[in-house]
Amino acid sequence: MTETVADPTLARITAAVGAFHNGDHTAARADMIDLWGEIRPDGDPFHRCVLAHHLADMVTDPAEALMWDTRALDAADVLSDERVHTHHESLQVAAFYPSLHLNLADDLRRLGSFDTATAHLEDARRRVDLLADDAYGAMVREGIARVAQAVETRSTEPIPGAPGTV
Repeated sequence: MTETVADPTLARITAAVGAFHNGDHTAARADMIDLWGEIRPDGDPFHRCVLAHHLADMVTDPAEALMWDTRALDAADVLSDERVHTHHESLQVAAFYPSLHLNLADDLRRLGSFDTATAHLEDARRRVDLLADDAYGAMVREGIARVAQAVETRSTEPIPGAPGTV
């Protein structure tokens, strides 16, 4: 993705996510927590949304993931397309919601809150058509199907390969 405006905060988030995926889990999480302290809960909603969404994927405790995923959704709710266009002109806030609701559904499922998980799956399904027919869209659609299957069987076990299964 090409940035339209250099953004040092997003660069730091990207670096921490990269470190996490390269196996430096503890340092990456610490960097993200430090950065959250700098952004603050009332800071730029785009930064809050992106950071919280990624940080939720870096934790294994579903209650902690739920906290971060809720923060990401709350930030998206006050985020504008104008703001995300400063990062990349093709982004639309509405397209964030399928993944945000999917992650909340999975957190809630892992905590045994199947009815609320189902409600978030329905929200994700209602908005999944906003995603392109590309690898990312396919990943989110597959995630919805996998979490829905786990909800149906009332499984609270982590789904192999899903976020938070470090």
